[in-house]
Amino acid sequence: MTGDNRLTARDIMTGGVQCIGAHRSLREAARMMRDLNVGALPICGDNNRLTGLVTDRDIVVRCCAEGIDPATVQAGSMSGELRWTDASAPAEDALHLMEKHQIKRLPVIDVAHGHRLVGMIAEADLAGNLSDDQIAEFVSKVYANA
Repeated sequence: MTGDNRLTARDIMTGGVQCIGAHRSLREAARMMRDLNVGALPICGDNNRLTGLVTDRDIVVRCCAEGIDPATVQAGSMSGELRWTDASAPAEDALHLMEKHQIKRLPVIDVAHGHRLVGMIAEADLAGNLSDDQIAEFVSKVYANA
């Protein structure tokens, strides 16, 4: 990270993230993505806790391309293996997690204050906080065999 190596995930994340309820349809998720101009939405369960992440690609590839009506599929059914980082974790840890698992979006959870979703780290957030060498490394690791 450039400058202060003590940046945390909270320092580089984008806040104000909205969840899609696990029981809401993929059609509703697609409309939310359109209205919010985002490519992914966190999925929150009945307890308002993070249970997964649904992407625009998930909706297209796993639903529409299979001939399934997105109005009939619950967002919660898209939940796969969930990766996230603690808001107080070093930003460098978030970067390494994203590289290791080849993920482009990482939910940020405030573990100390109720284990609530407080933001997301996406590629644009990293770009503003990484050196050119770190950006090159991130791109080579995340997009390898993409």
